[in-house]
Amino acid sequence: MEITITNFEWLYSLVAAMTLVLAALIIFAKPISRYVVKLVADDAVAKLLTDKYTQNLAEFLPAFKRFSVLNTVESSLRAQTGKIIKRPLGTPKHFLGFENLMFAPRQIARLSLPESTQVDMSVTLGPAAQAPLTLNTPLIISGMAYGTALSEEAKRALARAAKALQTAICSGEGPYLPEERQEADKYILQICRWSWGGRTPEQIAAADMLEVQMGHGSNMGTFRIEAADFQGKARLLAGLAPGQPAVCLPAPPGIQNIADWPGFMNDLRAKAGGIPIALKLMATDHIEEDLAVAVELGFDVVVIDGAEGGAHSSAPIKQDDFGIPSLHALVRAKRYLKNSPISLVVAGGYFTPGQCLKALALGADAIYLGTVPLYALVHNQLEKAIPWEPPTTLVFYDSPAKTKLNVELAATSVVNTLTSMSLEMQELLRGLGKASLKELSSADLVALDTVTAEVTGVRRAYGDSPIPQHESVPLQQNVKQAELEVQQIGRKSGDERQGKYKIINAKKLLKAKKLT
Repeated sequence: MEITITNFEWLYSLVAAMTLVLAALIIFAKPISRYVVKLVADDAVAKLLTDKYTQNLAEFLPAFKRFSVLNTVESSLRAQTGKIIKRPLGTPKHFLGFENLMFAPRQIARLSLPESTQVDMSVTLGPAAQAPLTLNTPLIISGMAYGTALSEEAKRALARAAKALQTAICSGEGPYLPEERQEADKYILQICRWSWGGRTPEQIAAADMLEVQMGHGSNMGTFRIEAADFQGKARLLAGLAPGQPAVCLPAPPGIQNIADWPGFMNDLRAKAGGIPIALKLMATDHIEEDLAVAVELGFDVVVIDGAEGGAHSSAPIKQDDFGIPSLHALVRAKRYLKNSPISLVVAGGYFTPGQCLKALALGADAIYLGTVPLYALVHNQLEKAIPWEPPTTLVFYDSPAKTKLNVELAATSVVNTLTSMSLEMQELLRGLGKASLKELSSADLVALDTVTAEVTGVRRAYGDSPIPQHESVPLQQNVKQAELEVQQIGRKSGDERQGKYKIINAKKLLKAKKLT
C-alpha cells in the first residue's frame, strides 16, 4: 500500500511572508506614524495661525476665557430644549470658606492626649424635646430624595451605612420609601413642599426626628417635574395620577399663608409624640428674620443649608445666584441662637474632616453630608459606568444603570468614608488635648486674614488680639437706630402677625449685635 504525504510548502511560505510583513511594520511603524502626525500637525498649526478668527478653532480660546466651557454646555442645553435645565450636585462657584481658619494647639503649655484616649463624638439634637435625638457622631447623612433624585438601591445603601455608623439618615423630600426606613436605625423624616409632603401619621410615628423643609442648598420656591420624568415606583408612592406632574409648593401642605404656621406646628407637634421637630432653611441674608419665626414657633432644631449645597432638581440660576455661603450663615445663626436650647445643624459644601470640625468649633451641633456619601456609594463600582457615563448614573432614580449598584458594597464604602473622617477628627481633637467634642470651641481656631477674622470673630494669627465685633458705632447711636428700625418695621407691615415676627426679630437682632 502506497502512502501519500501532503505538501505543506505553501503554508510555510505564507507564514514566512507574514513574518516579513510584521517585521517591516515594526521597523517602519515609528517613522511612518511620525510622518503622518507631522503632516496633520503642520496642517492644524497652519490653519490656527493663518485662518481668520471667524473660521478658526482658536476662536474658543478667548471665548472660554469670558464664556466658560460650563457656560457653553449649559447654553447648548437651553438651546436644545427651551426649558429650565436642572444641574445636579450644586454650584461650581467657590465662596469664602474654612480655608483661612486653622486650629491652634498648645504644645508645651498643654500636652496632647495619648493615642489610646477615647474621644467622645456623641451629639444630642433637640435637648429640650421630650425624646431628643442622640447620635454617636456629628456626621449625618443628608436628605437626598428618593424618586426625585436617588434610586431605591442608593437610598437603601445609605440607610444601611447610617445604621452601621450609629448616626441618622434624612429621608429627603421624596416619597416615603418603606425599604429605606427598614434599613435605617435613626431616621429623620422631612415634612416637605410636595403634595405628599405632609406625610401620614404612620410615617411620622416611624421617625426619630421631623424636619420641616422650606429650602435646601440654593433651592427654594416652586418648580415642577414633568410626569414623563417621574415614573415607576416613586410615582406610585407619591400618589400622583397618570400624566400629573409633580409640582413643588411654596410651603408644606396645610400652609397657605404665614398665619397658618402656629396651627400647623401645633398639629405637627401632636403627631410627633415628643420627638424633635427641625426647620430646614436655605441660608439667606434674612436669616435672623427667619430664625425669629423659628424661635417663636418652638422648633427644637434648625438646619441651615448654605449656597454650596447641592440640589438635584435645582436650576443653575438658583445654585449660582441664590442665598449666602455656609460659613456666613453658620456664624450669624449661632450668634442669634447663642442663648437658645435650639440645636444648630449646618449643611452645604462640607467635604473634608477639617471643614466639619471647624464648623463644629464655630458652634454647629452636627453636619449634614450629601456629596461625600453620594460619591462614596460608587467607590469600587466605577467600571460599571465610566468612561461613557458619569459615576452618578449608578445612583440616580431616572438612570437605567441604577440596578447595577451593589447595595452591600456601596454601604461598606460609605461606612469606611465617614469612619475615616471621624477618626481624623478624633486625632486632631487629641492633638488639641481634648477628649470630647463638647470641649471644642472657636477659641481653638485662628484666622489667617482680616476678613475671615471679622466674619467669624476668631482672633488673627498675625495680631495680638481678636477683632472686636461691632466696635465702630457708639452704643447710644446703635440703640436709637435699632428702636427706629423696630418702629419702621411695625408701620410698614400690613400683616399684624408678620409685623409681630419682624419686630421680635429686630429686637433679638439688636441683642445679637450687642447693641444694648
